[in-house]
Amino acid sequence: MTTKHWLILALFTAVFFMGCKGAAGGSSSGKVNFDRDASYSLGLNIGATLKEGMTADNLSPNIDEFLKGIKDGITGKKPRFDLDEARQKIEQAFNSLEEIKNTEAVKLGNEFLAENAKKPGVIITNSGLQYEVLAEGYGPSPTMEDMVVVHYEGKFIDGKFFDSSYTYGQPARFDLDYIIPGWAEGLQLMKIGSKYRFVIPSELGYGEEGMQDWNTGRQLIPPFATLIFEVELLEINPIEEE
Repeated sequence: MTTKHWLILALFTAVFFMGCKGAAGGSSSGKVNFDRDASYSLGLNIGATLKEGMTADNLSPNIDEFLKGIKDGITGKKPRFDLDEARQKIEQAFNSLEEIKNTEAVKLGNEFLAENAKKPGVIITNSGLQYEVLAEGYGPSPTMEDMVVVHYEGKFIDGKFFDSSYTYGQPARFDLDYIIPGWAEGLQLMKIGSKYRFVIPSELGYGEEGMQDWNTGRQLIPPFATLIFEVELLEINPIEEE
C-alpha cells in the first residue's frame, strides 16, 4: 500500500514530464526554459493532481517541507537524507496513516454492530453475523454445495452504496463456497423468495485486506469494513460438476 502510493507520486511526475517532452517534439537536445507562467502552470498541474490523492487518503504534509524536497530533488542540492531513507520515511508515514484508519474503522464498526443489535427483529448468530428478516420465503435453504441466484445491494455503515445487482439489470449468481463467510452463512438461513438484511462484521467480510478492483487496483472495500447487504434469494441450483 505504501509502496504503491510512492510509485503513484513518482510515476505521475515522470509521465507528466514525458508527455510535455513528447508534445514539444521529442527532442532530447538543448534545454528549454519555461517562462514564469508556464513554470507556475506546471507546478499547479502537478500540485492539483497530488492534492486529489492526498485528500482521498487524508494526507496533510507540511507544504513548506514538501516544496523544499521537490526543489532539492530538481536542483540537485545535497538532500537532508538519501532516497532510500526518504522512501523509508514515506513508508513509515503511510503505515501510521493506515493504522489510524484501520483503528477508526474497527471502532466505528463495533459501535454500529452494538447499536444495530438493539433493534427489534435483529438476530445474531454465534459467528457474530446480524440479520433481519424483511420477507420470508418457502421451501429448502441452500447448502455449501449449491449455486444461488440473488438480487442484492450493499452499502457501508455510513449509508453509502458500493454495489447493487439492480444497477446491472439482472440478478447475480454465486457458488456458496466462493463468497465471503457472512454471505455463505446468511444465505443458508434463507428460503426462495425471502429477503434478508445482513450486517456483516469485517472478519466475516473482507477482513484486514478489504477488496480491490483487480484491473485498476482501486480499493473497493476498505480494510476492516463492516458491511450491510439486503439480499433477495431467487433460485437455488446444485453446483454443476465439470
